[in-house]
This record gives sequence, C-alpha cells and structure tokens, in this order.
Amino acid sequence: RIIIGSSSSSQMLTPRNTQKKERREGGESLEISKQKPMDYKFEKVFPMYALGLPNHDDSNSIDSDFAATDPIWIAIKEEAKLEAEKEPILSSFLYASILSHDCLERALAFVLANRLQNPTLLATQLMDIFLSVMIQDRGIQRSIRLDVQAFKDRDPACLSYCSALLYFKGYHSLQSYRVAHALWNQGRQVLALALQSRISEVFGVDIHPAARIGEGILLDHATGVVIGETAVVENRVSLMQGVTLGGTGKELGDRHPKVGQGALIGASATILGNITIGQGAMVAAGSLVMKDVPPHGVVAGIPARFIGYMDEQDPSLTMKH
Repeated sequence: RIIIGSSSSSQMLTPRNTQKKERREGGESLEISKQKPMDYKFEKVFPMYALGLPNHDDSNSIDSDFAATDPIWIAIKEEAKLEAEKEPILSSFLYASILSHDCLERALAFVLANRLQNPTLLATQLMDIFLSVMIQDRGIQRSIRLDVQAFKDRDPACLSYCSALLYFKGYHSLQSYRVAHALWNQGRQVLALALQSRISEVFGVDIHPAARIGEGILLDHATGVVIGETAVVENRVSLMQGVTLGGTGKELGDRHPKVGQGALIGASATILGNITIGQGAMVAAGSLVMKDVPPHGVVAGIPARFIGYMDEQDPSLTMKH
C-alpha cells in the first residue's frame, strides 16, 4: 500500500556508494557488481512515499560502519538499482522501500508497516514500533539476515534477496512475528496480540507471539501456517504451506510441538500435542503426527508412521521431499 503524506514530513536518505566485494561469515566472498548510484530527485518523483520515515536520532540509529559493510544489505541495494533500471515503473517503489534507507532494519520496518497498516494501525506508528524493536535487539538483527539468506538459498522461486524482502509473505510474516515476540517478552501482550491478528489477516499466517522460533527459518509460500503458543521451532527449519503446530485441545500449559533444528515439515502436515520432531527429521506432506519423531527420522501418513531415516544431516537445507 502507498502512504500519502506532505512533502514537509518527508525525510528520505540518499543511497550511498557500495563496495564491489564484501566478506560473508566464514570467508566466502559475496560479489557485488559496481553500479553508478542512481540520481533521484525525490520531491518530483516520489511524493507519495514521503510519510512514514522516523526522524534520525540516537534511539533509532544503527552502526553506520556495519551498515556500510553488511553484505546482505549491499546486495539488496544493488539488486534494487538493477530492478529499477529494468522496470522504471517500479523505480519509485524500489526507492521508497529500499534505496532511500541506510540499513536493512529501516527498509524492513518500512515494508512491513506498509503491508500491515489499516485505518486504526497507522503505517507511521507501525514503522516506529518495528524499527525501535529491531534497532535495540541484536538477536532480531541477526535473524532477519539469516532468514533472508534461507529464502535465497532454499527456495528456487526466490531469485534475489531483494525479492524476498519486498514480495515474500513468508519472510514478512516471520519478521513481523519476531517483533510481536519481542513485544510479548517486554510485557506488551496486548500490542503483540494485535499484531498477531493483523499478520494473520494480511498474510494468512497465524503465529502466536509467545511461540519460540529460531533463526535461518524458511516459511515456503507460508499460506495457512499455524504455530501455537508453546511451540518451539529451532534453527534452520523449513516449513511448507499449510503446516500446523497445534495442540490436541485436551491439554493445558505446554501443549504444542517442539521441532528440532534442520527439520523439514512438508505441505499441509499437521503436528499436534507436546511432542518432539527430532533434529534433522522429515514429516511428509499431508501427514498427521501425534507421536515423537526420532532425530533424522522420516514419517508419513494419517496417522503418521515411521518409514526410515534421512541421509541428509539437515533436510531443511536440501529441501528434498
């Protein structure tokens, strides 16, 4: 959605020159094609995106040296520049969503606020909430990067970091949940639940803000994903569309599944109760699971039956169903 505001309330940032090559964690190089910065005249080309960018102050700042050398952010900006050149009709959208910002956190807050706004949850308010949480939480800063890397690496439909940030509702719903989860832990449960409701309405993904979800997560397609209050999803898990991590309806307290790291949960799989899906396990599409699954085990069917063990250490990374 477009945010309409007056030019007097605008504060857009000029894109900076980026380096040609940055280092990823582990020493792997991330190649960045060196592009000439785009010459934007904001007041003429982008008047409808003026509102929604908070003033720069100490409470809403991030280390400029980190932003300047963040390989994910550098890649996203370069991709956005190339997309703007190929599709001029999207240039204002790409500038307002990515190229006007100085870090991934600010761009993501802008994108999420515009997706989730409604007449009573204003985009300006939402952006302030998202940005203040992300800027102050280094865990979220790390997670939003590992998650976008997971989408880029594991989803063949995701052709760029930029497309995940702008268009993939699995990524949007996951990062919105992360903000709601932080608010829940701060004791702001009412606001967290309001965000949960809006996330479910807009993205078709219902994740309780008290659920605990690790990093490097892929929600592929994401439509119909339901994750209950006491569910735990560890690092590097991939969940397809329609997955339910729910309760049986007969339990109180800790009543939702625990999914080990590296597990792969197939489309429309239903996992019920306080059970454990072991590390590196795979649940086949359409299965109904109500018993523990051993590490690296494979289950399928209604009800699910054990059918063997996975060869891969982390099936979530190979995405072989």
